[in-house]
Amino acid sequence: MDKNLEPVVKDLQSKFGATCEEFRGEAQCLVKAENVVPALTFLRDDCGFELLSSQSAIDYYPQTSPRFHVVYQLTSISKNLSVQLRVPVADGQTIPTATGVYKLCMWRERELMDMFGINFDGHPDPRRILMPEGTEGHPLRRDFPLGYEEPQFTFNFDEIQLPKPHPKE
Repeated sequence: MDKNLEPVVKDLQSKFGATCEEFRGEAQCLVKAENVVPALTFLRDDCGFELLSSQSAIDYYPQTSPRFHVVYQLTSISKNLSVQLRVPVADGQTIPTATGVYKLCMWRERELMDMFGINFDGHPDPRRILMPEGTEGHPLRRDFPLGYEEPQFTFNFDEIQLPKPHPKE
């Protein structure tokens, strides 16, 4: 771990109860859901992590508690440092929105709501962003049923079209 990142990690551990570990030279810190917004604010304002370079999630299904980790990848461009904040989330649990800290969370949290079904308390626009309204389920969950449709070419057109429903004429 970078020696300039060690005080930041120690502050996260003491102020927010984070558990941190190093993986391939990068700090990964787990914080509880109720501490994520104060921790992100601290990292932005006091430590100079001005860029939320990525926000995503990991599904650990069939593990159920916690089933997900919401991952915030933060970068300090001026100090050339990077830290990863992870928030364990059980299925059905909500976490506070970080749109007040990083404006980019507006879109990224909508993606996580749409694709994983993770809900964010206080999000200003909790609508689907990638899937059409009315879509059932969340496609990036590991238990999402996979459909299969054979690619259609000219040589198998009749075979593919036969079982498909068509409107009555």
